[in-house]
Amino acid sequence: MGAHLSTTIAQGRVFMQLIDGEAVDSLSGERIDVVCPSDGKAFASIPASGAADVDRAAKAARRAFDDGPWGRMPAVERGRLLAALGRLVERDAGELAALESRDTGKPVRQGKADVAAAIRYYEFYGGAGDKVHGDTIPFLEGYTALTLREPHGVVAGILPWNYPLQILGRVAGAALAMGNTLVVKPAEDASLTTIRMAELALEAGFPPGVFNVVTGYGAEAGAALSAHPLVDYVTFTGSPPTGTAIQQAAAINNRGVTMELGGKSPQIVFADADIEKALPVLVNAVIQNGGQTCSAGSRVLIERSVYDEVAEGLAGRFEKLIAGPHQADLDLGALINAKQKKRVAGMVEAAQAAGIPLLARGSVDADAPAGGYYFAPALFGHVPAEAQLAQEEIFGPVLSLFAFKDEDDAVRLANSTDYGLVAGVWTRDGARQHRVAKRVRAGQVFVNAYGAGGGVELPFGGFKRSGHGREKGLEALYAMSATKTIVFNHG
Repeated sequence: MGAHLSTTIAQGRVFMQLIDGEAVDSLSGERIDVVCPSDGKAFASIPASGAADVDRAAKAARRAFDDGPWGRMPAVERGRLLAALGRLVERDAGELAALESRDTGKPVRQGKADVAAAIRYYEFYGGAGDKVHGDTIPFLEGYTALTLREPHGVVAGILPWNYPLQILGRVAGAALAMGNTLVVKPAEDASLTTIRMAELALEAGFPPGVFNVVTGYGAEAGAALSAHPLVDYVTFTGSPPTGTAIQQAAAINNRGVTMELGGKSPQIVFADADIEKALPVLVNAVIQNGGQTCSAGSRVLIERSVYDEVAEGLAGRFEKLIAGPHQADLDLGALINAKQKKRVAGMVEAAQAAGIPLLARGSVDADAPAGGYYFAPALFGHVPAEAQLAQEEIFGPVLSLFAFKDEDDAVRLANSTDYGLVAGVWTRDGARQHRVAKRVRAGQVFVNAYGAGGGVELPFGGFKRSGHGREKGLEALYAMSATKTIVFNHG
């Protein structure tokens, strides 16, 4: 399926949630319109579920874990099911990419990249679940002590709207590989590919109740899922305020959580960096997905002696950026909804009112639908370290530039926000690469690069307000399981 189908796919479809292997509506019968960000028009609908629907899904997941074949299935067989799911995603890659692009407003090529990353998650975790081993522990004479890694039970995955396919892949892949059952609540703004993935999981052979999807608003369905007594573990990606609410809800039942809560990620450009190599990466790191990326490189810290050169190079590139409809496959698409567009615009207007220099501005395609949620990329220079642009996650295509005098000053600026998710370091000096990478407070640090095309193998998570716990890679398998210690007294 190509770009043409991305404009028509799912038109008028009434999507259902998947509970216990069945496509069902909400018990109330209420529904939510699915709006395409590219034109602001509804093209499908999803169930508006509440606490009763969540209860139904949680009970189905509990039965599947306690009483169904899933709880007794060997790890290698679970892995084969995940691999089969990956093959089905590959088979339906065109449909899924088109659906993801239309639902989120991202360019079609990004939808295709997200599908490719999703396939990799199911491949990776399909082969990883039977590689997690326990240990034997030296203990007292006459005793043998050992540990096992066991699933939590029912895992709740509460997903954001920016990368539904990718983030579902990293949650479902790790949770299912370790033998958990799953209840997923996608964001109401982007639920369609999550529903399709649950349908494909049934086709792949997952038993009913193992992979459940409940759609609805966060305040109803998300809150009920976080606090449900049958849920054993919660994973969430989204904003810090919502993360706090979810942690408080999970604490009612003393459940563990993994929280990925965004960032204000710096890229540090030293005078000896390969600036021509860095420039396109610096731009892409903030406009990818319209800037709606937790790991967006939204701050560029530049050594003073090359500040003007880097700023001029970035400005020239920003002026050429064009936002437009997802099917046009331009530099970036629309923002997810009107609320997000208003928020980003408000922060940019406040920065201009405060006198922060606007160095360059992209444009919106002349043929973009008037009802779409487009925002022209903006580049600001010499941003004060205490400014809102410097401290708050914008979640839009807005880049802020800062000058630093030396290495210590660069590290101070990099660590001067409440976030610590990702960072980039640009320098040819090998010793400096190591020093700065160790001193920057971030869960991932890239040297002379930024981002990893999904980075399925790389543990991902943050420090400080960016959250806690790690997803991706083998570490996610440990998060999705618990250690059991067994001690034998054999005399």
